[in-house]
Amino acid sequence: MRRVASLFLPDWPLDRLRGAGRTPKTSPERPADPAFPPRSGGELDRLGARAAAERAKTCSVPNTPEGRPGALWAQDRDRAAALSRGHQGGNPGWRPGAKWAKAELEEEIARLPLHQRPSMREMGRRSEAAPHPFRAQFLEKGRSDEAGAVPPVRTSGEGQREGPYPGEGAFFLTGRMSGGIVGRACAEDARAPSDARRAVRRPAEPPLVTAHRVDGRDLVHAANEAAWALGIAPGMWLTQARVMAAGLHILPADPEGDRAALHDLAVALARRWAPTVAVSDDTGLFVDLTGVAHLHGGEEAFAERLLRLLARLGYAARLAVADTAGAAWALARRGPAPVVIAPPARHVDAIEPLPVAALRLEEAHVRLLDRLGVGTVAELIRLPRKPLMRRFGGALVRRLDQATGRAPEPLEPVVPPLAVSAVQRFAEPIATPEPIGRWMDILCARLARSLAEAGLGARAVLLVAERIDRRDQRLRIGLARPSRDPAHLSRLFRRRIEEVEPGFGIEAMTLHVLRADPLAPEAIGGALDEALGDGTPDLAPLIDALANRLHGRAPWRVEPVESDVPERSAARVPALAPPDRRPPALGADDVRRLAAAEDDHPWHPRWPRPVRLLPRPEPVEHVLAELPDHPPKRFTWRGRSYRVVRADGPERIGGEWWRRPAERDAVRDYFSVEDEEGRRFWLFRRGDGVRAETGDLSWHLHGTFG
Repeated sequence: MRRVASLFLPDWPLDRLRGAGRTPKTSPERPADPAFPPRSGGELDRLGARAAAERAKTCSVPNTPEGRPGALWAQDRDRAAALSRGHQGGNPGWRPGAKWAKAELEEEIARLPLHQRPSMREMGRRSEAAPHPFRAQFLEKGRSDEAGAVPPVRTSGEGQREGPYPGEGAFFLTGRMSGGIVGRACAEDARAPSDARRAVRRPAEPPLVTAHRVDGRDLVHAANEAAWALGIAPGMWLTQARVMAAGLHILPADPEGDRAALHDLAVALARRWAPTVAVSDDTGLFVDLTGVAHLHGGEEAFAERLLRLLARLGYAARLAVADTAGAAWALARRGPAPVVIAPPARHVDAIEPLPVAALRLEEAHVRLLDRLGVGTVAELIRLPRKPLMRRFGGALVRRLDQATGRAPEPLEPVVPPLAVSAVQRFAEPIATPEPIGRWMDILCARLARSLAEAGLGARAVLLVAERIDRRDQRLRIGLARPSRDPAHLSRLFRRRIEEVEPGFGIEAMTLHVLRADPLAPEAIGGALDEALGDGTPDLAPLIDALANRLHGRAPWRVEPVESDVPERSAARVPALAPPDRRPPALGADDVRRLAAAEDDHPWHPRWPRPVRLLPRPEPVEHVLAELPDHPPKRFTWRGRSYRVVRADGPERIGGEWWRRPAERDAVRDYFSVEDEEGRRFWLFRRGDGVRAETGDLSWHLHGTFG
């Protein structure tokens, strides 16, 4: 029998940010406001628990003129009876617009969360005077009650009350209240904080959300528990979330990175836990446990081990196992516990109490089913198929059949990349350079064919020579750019063949590709131009030869950087990195658009720079110089005294004031000097010699010429 596990990661985007250390650890400090006293950790926990209890009792209301969201209904039988009597004239003390008693009103307000409590100015007689808000609200046109009263409230379970009409669900207290209890209904949200989040120990965090832009609007993509406690949920407008939490931390969402990381997790599970792992959605995975669960000690042991591993890594997770992928998906997101194991052949019974949204239906279908009074999977299963097909199409019936097992749902497993290698074993051990070099050529040719079939180019290759005495010899080569040229690979290995010690003989040789990049088929025009002497020579073979001779210390070159400060005007880049000559993007009103001349190169010949620039300027002592513009006549550097015979300067370089305030007034005066033996140095003085704020007049040596 097939068994499928569904892994649900409710906080996957935020958990990734926590792992990268990008989330704030403590709440930001802000001035105290007497209207909003600071909340302690216990108070925030109580607020979150109260908000979670409210969300647990929420449900959906049809968005129709007869049954609009926010309709005012009674909360219990006694209040419904009292209100119905008042509506019929049986209660002389009740009249439209009557104000509640002060004690009862304050009691109702005290039950609300802090972020939902209205100010007393909003609860005045003038603002709350309105027609009787508790008249009957019917869902269907033409429907009425014989007595004209509000239908009674039906109790569906412990701590929950259903609405007066089928499919209306439970009510909770929210918003402003004037003379009764406002019953607002909204769909149950599986993304709310659950027990799985509490299983992962995290430091206290301020309200945190990630935001992304959808159709020109900034929406909340993910929210942590502190934000949930304040009423902030994914899908909410970011502007509304800012109003609800003054100290809200906002980070940019990375949906593409989240999906890539989830794919990497699926690959890791496919390599170590189960051979068939598929990505179900942006926050979940499917794991096929058919014939695999016994290797982990059973399904329960598999679930506990996997959740413990994810918890140690900082990821909150829920997991469910069932006979079908649809049932496992529903139980993982709407199940009663973080781990749900449905008995074999009992998956239908397990999903029947769940809401219809657990079947991966479209939002429009869920809303329409709720308007029709279909709230659970059991009620949907009992409906005839033909009317469902005519009303909803085949998507709803297909999801229902996939969850119950009537229709197959094949998984699209992720395929872990296979390592590319070439192996050769010998009948007789080899121990001389000639056969070792010949088999190196053969293995490189085999490896090149395997790389071509995979569409890859090698960046690092390891040669393992297995000796008879089990003391393996290893040679590793690196390449500056992806390559699968067998001749080039063979030359790199042959140049280091003297490092192989065969001992009593080598019985096997293997080439392993340690790192590879995609490499498409290349044109041969460049090779022909090089052979004819008409093209630019390819430096990659030279760079590879130098890098392997340097034993991993890859050559590099210097790239100019747009900066006036000398130590910032150069950067190390790989030897074959393409030069970055893209012009900067200018705005429509940028004054640089008026310049007709081309931009100067960062290393212009008018401003000569030394051949050797020190990593950081070194101070010099015993400097003899006249202020403010004369070069030094004598100085001491590294314990040796130098007498200057020629000098050129000064060249004044100011600090980059836009980087930090300390450079706003900083000034350096550079001098090129030559001593008696012909050595040339590049020195500078901090400050202009006139204003004290420009520098302390200390001298430093920054580089040498020649």
